[in-house]
Amino acid sequence: IMHYFFINIFHMNILITGGSGFIGSHLIKKLLEIYTNIQIFSIDNYLSGSKNNEIKDKRIIYLNNSSININKIPIVNQVKFDILFHFGEYSRISTSFEEPNVVFENNLTGTYQVLEFCRKNKCKLVYSGSSSIFGNNMNDQHHSPYSWSKAKNIELIKNYHKWYNLQFTIVYFSNVYGAGQISEGKYATLIGIFENLYKKKKLLTVVKPGTQKRDFTHIDDTIDGILKASIGYYGDGYVIRNGIQYSILDIAKMFKTDFVFIDEQRGNRTQSSGSMENMKKLGWKSKINLKDYINNII
Repeated sequence: IMHYFFINIFHMNILITGGSGFIGSHLIKKLLEIYTNIQIFSIDNYLSGSKNNEIKDKRIIYLNNSSININKIPIVNQVKFDILFHFGEYSRISTSFEEPNVVFENNLTGTYQVLEFCRKNKCKLVYSGSSSIFGNNMNDQHHSPYSWSKAKNIELIKNYHKWYNLQFTIVYFSNVYGAGQISEGKYATLIGIFENLYKKKKLLTVVKPGTQKRDFTHIDDTIDGILKASIGYYGDGYVIRNGIQYSILDIAKMFKTDFVFIDEQRGNRTQSSGSMENMKKLGWKSKINLKDYINNII
């Protein structure tokens, strides 16, 4: 199996959308650790990204802009990129009902511009799909504006491969958690919310009915999976997930503190899914367990 360290001796130019976000910032940190001869550019509109996630290093250049403008940013269009990680999209289900204009602008218009950039520059694309589309025999792709937009983007990416020989890898994340996760505000994630409430000695808020199950994957495992799948491998279906599903209620009980039920949110799903076979073929498996992570907190 080809390993991502094999290109360490070469110079690489890498473009990352969403580089100031949770996953993008961890990816940049890991790339800087692995590769010496590298130049990274990050494009982020700071919808959910943060300046606090940025790393001071001459090998990384941060651009406060949007993927919608990727073909109009002079410094970006003067560089020959080896690979583009497109992680700078809208990525919340429940809030996507409230702001579909933001979803479609970032996820449809923005991703179309990214595909055009890759087409014109013959740059490989690594795209973050959404595991939310897999549920109920793929019918969950119509479950929310967010899920629908992600499913349409995957369809478009595959067509760009047919039409223009676009080289791509699609990776899927499953409720990523860990250091730097969003813990407050409308874009906060479940583990981030619970961890924040626990540390503030407040009641944990469990969305009804509490029996809905999710697969949670630590950020370190996620980044390892991204790198394994993206360098030297192509196509769809690289699902990066722990493989163990917990109900929201079970997770609340792991914190060994009091909790309260809150009203069900629109777009709530019963479970997450997606085949892990492609990642297993790469020799990847999750190393960090959610129970251990929570036990270290409490």
